[in-house]
Amino acid sequence: MAELDQLLYDKSVDCPVCNKEFTTKKVRMSRLKLIKRDEDLLSYYEGVNPLIYQIFVCPYCGYAASESRFDSISNKDKKIILDNITAKWKKRSYGDIRSDEDAIITYKLAFYVGQLLDYAKIELGSLTLSIAWLYRIVGDKEEENRFLSTTKELYEFSYYNESLVGSNMDEIRLAYLLGEINRRIGKKEEALKWFNGVLSNPHIKSNPMIEKLAREQWRLTRDG
Repeated sequence: MAELDQLLYDKSVDCPVCNKEFTTKKVRMSRLKLIKRDEDLLSYYEGVNPLIYQIFVCPYCGYAASESRFDSISNKDKKIILDNITAKWKKRSYGDIRSDEDAIITYKLAFYVGQLLDYAKIELGSLTLSIAWLYRIVGDKEEENRFLSTTKELYEFSYYNESLVGSNMDEIRLAYLLGEINRRIGKKEEALKWFNGVLSNPHIKSNPMIEKLAREQWRLTRDG
């Protein structure tokens, strides 16, 4: 197994809110070895989970977002961050090696930013799902289920009300995740409804992995 310092490297980042430069750790994805994947698509890796380092946090102003979203901020939104976060922020860095608990804090910061800046519900749900996953990794079932329940609400709103164009999600994957999240929080009938919807989708053959998972989880839910 590769040492942690061989799996991580420093990336310099310019904060678009306060214009200061900081460094943060990133994972060398090419060196990672997948160990297993949970049915709601949480992946486990040997050595380090890249999930832990996906949120950038500016130590100077407190702005936090995923790498792909970090630079996408308008002048109006910058003012919202400065007024609501920076004004109360005590300088601290998450740019070094992070614990699982550090990672949870960074995602909660990013989620708060997302709420302030009115992100799409699909994006907010992906953040809360990551928080639930991190609580699973640390073994906190109660908090995991709390954030899974929040994800369910956000994803359901998104499924019925939002376009998924430009997100990292499609309708089949989202419906499957809603089935599996409902199953995990004990909502059996809702889970079966979502799994049935996935399996009856005319485009399901285009995603054999999700089709296989949906069949397995439908059986597990029905027999459970």
